[in-house]
Amino acid sequence: MHPQNTHQENFLDEDEVCNPSGNTHIQDLIETRLSRRQALKGGIAVTTTTLFGSLSLSACGGGGGSRDDSSTSTSLALGFTAVAKNRNDLVTLPAGYQMSVLHALGDPLHYGDASWANDGSETADSYNRRIGDGHDGMQWFGLSDSGSYQASRSDRGLLCVNHEYVVSPFVLHPSGKTAGSTRVASEVDKEINAHGMSVCEVRRASSGTGVSMVRGSSYNRRVTSATPMDFAGPAKGASLLQTKYSTDGTATRGTNNNCANGYTPWGTYLTCEENYLNVISRASGDDALRSAKEVTSLNRYGLPQNRKSPYLWDTAGSDDTYARWSSSVTGASAAADYRNTINTFGWVVEIDPFNPDSRPVKRTALGRFNHEGCWPCNAVAGKPVVFYMGDDARNEYIYKFVSKANWDTADVGKGLTAGAKYMDEGTLYVARFNSDGSGDWLELTFGKNGLTSSNTTYAFSDQADVVINARLAADILGATKMDRPEWGAVNPTNGEVYMTLTNNSNRVSPSATPTGNQLKPDTANPRYYEDVYTKSDGSTTTNKGNPNGHIIRWRENGSDPAATRFTWDIYLFGAQADAASNVNLSGLTDVNDFSSPDGLWFDSRGILWIETDDSAYTDVTNCMLLAAIPGTVGDGGAVVAAGGTPTLKGASATPNTVRRFLVGPKECEITGVAMTPDRKTLFINIQHPGEDTTPNFSTGSFGSHWPDSQTSSTSTKRPRSATVVITRTDGGEIGV
Repeated sequence: MHPQNTHQENFLDEDEVCNPSGNTHIQDLIETRLSRRQALKGGIAVTTTTLFGSLSLSACGGGGGSRDDSSTSTSLALGFTAVAKNRNDLVTLPAGYQMSVLHALGDPLHYGDASWANDGSETADSYNRRIGDGHDGMQWFGLSDSGSYQASRSDRGLLCVNHEYVVSPFVLHPSGKTAGSTRVASEVDKEINAHGMSVCEVRRASSGTGVSMVRGSSYNRRVTSATPMDFAGPAKGASLLQTKYSTDGTATRGTNNNCANGYTPWGTYLTCEENYLNVISRASGDDALRSAKEVTSLNRYGLPQNRKSPYLWDTAGSDDTYARWSSSVTGASAAADYRNTINTFGWVVEIDPFNPDSRPVKRTALGRFNHEGCWPCNAVAGKPVVFYMGDDARNEYIYKFVSKANWDTADVGKGLTAGAKYMDEGTLYVARFNSDGSGDWLELTFGKNGLTSSNTTYAFSDQADVVINARLAADILGATKMDRPEWGAVNPTNGEVYMTLTNNSNRVSPSATPTGNQLKPDTANPRYYEDVYTKSDGSTTTNKGNPNGHIIRWRENGSDPAATRFTWDIYLFGAQADAASNVNLSGLTDVNDFSSPDGLWFDSRGILWIETDDSAYTDVTNCMLLAAIPGTVGDGGAVVAAGGTPTLKGASATPNTVRRFLVGPKECEITGVAMTPDRKTLFINIQHPGEDTTPNFSTGSFGSHWPDSQTSSTSTKRPRSATVVITRTDGGEIGV
């Protein structure tokens, strides 16, 4: 088995474990398997009558662990032939579908900049007007003829796309990143501008199915790691946000490592800061210059003293352009240096795509952590607006935010003004998943639940301190440690919430003694097993823990998103088709087996789209996109996972309920998903094709040559992340 998620410059989401609390870990209940190829293929005899105490089996849909698709809504049916697993350097689609590239790294948004030259010659400044790198989360916003938000429009819109990170092997530069312990300033400048997100206008052709970017549109825009932006909410003006750039702690520069995303009912885009530690360093001896509280916070957020960031942006010069990437004490006060740089990242950032002159806003009421994304519930007039969020790191938590203000449809189109109304005041919660299939939302409010100045773990000063140190607050309340919470999605037909738990190698067998930050399985993260991966040279390596991941889901009590209790089960377990039955608990077959679920999105019909970011099954197939028609929480039953931990699973998959729609090119991640309201155009992102292979720039030898390889099998061009447009050749709806 391949080491999990070893992307060369984006490793912190799974390699960095910063949670020393004794809270329960959800992954400890899901994955117990001996080996993908060597495990015992038989099932485990289990007794389930007392498995979850007071939760009866009838609450799980009966005593069986599976069902067929007969109870699935008959109004939906997947209408394509499953794509076979493969390792081609292509985007492979079902028969009757076609694709094109909307935009790729380096494509100019405006006129005046030359097209991508395939040699790294583009200037750093031009990336303020070019498509960035590492395409990730995205959202479609219909654009009216008058230039306002029109949710129903499909032939014209604004597409917002995250640019998560500069992808190894640094095809931005002529010969890759210059080696050495200090960085070249011109390279760093280009990388800073290639991060962030982009907005571009998109139009459908008046006839046929063609969709293209409108080059030169007044809406086309880049937001980068250098863009000025404001803070709002309880942490605005806090001493912990003061920097040399903003001595009153009300503003900052840049958004970084933007992974997944979200949107608001009023028509703005939410871009979310995840692995920002990739670009932040801290000097040796810095602890002695800090208070004990500060050191506790810095360590909890993965920034101990003497830590050098992978990108080393802080080494490119003494100018503030570079110095601000070191969160070290160098001046007489926080207003004289960038000691608080780390606190200025890890937020949900709101952007108004319809107003190119507006400044992005970091909404601090939603907490600071490795924000994978921020997904709204189905907004109902007169009810609070609710957002769900995951902290994408091993052993971290799932959160939700409930607005103080109730939703008013008159606020549609009011941009950042509406954002201030619904996102600056409200209640932040963290999830605890109980072993009986119930769950609790624990309130993260200063003065409640031990979040006070007298707390011995961390003495909170006020609500600003709570949201800036949301991880510490969640530790204290006893939230459940999860296996890398990534993308979430809310089913538009019933309000149930799904979240991918991609994988976790920080796991030990239930019979072993954990050391350090290792965890045993638990009910919500139940599997432990070993998986053998065959590398390209024929040698093998073994992944242990939960290498294939799973998808958890929950239903709020009373179907009220603002409820403080919920019921949960595990919708699907990632596994290869021939794995042991206590590993392949969802009964996956060759038409729908997958590993490391990541991207997740519901379309308006209730079809769930599942994307993978995998290094545990890529000896068999490249990463993929699947379509699913899910049931409901409780439609499966009680089972025992590999390793012996009992859990609750959803109904087993069938070819009619889960089916592979797409396979991507070599060494890529499939991520980002959006669809036009008429469901006739699907957008997905291909991130970091060829990333795992050391490049040879002189010969043009890369691990992938996509997207050029899509049309030229002999291509030697550099690989690029890109946004792909998918349509049916007959112009019909996608997926059915």
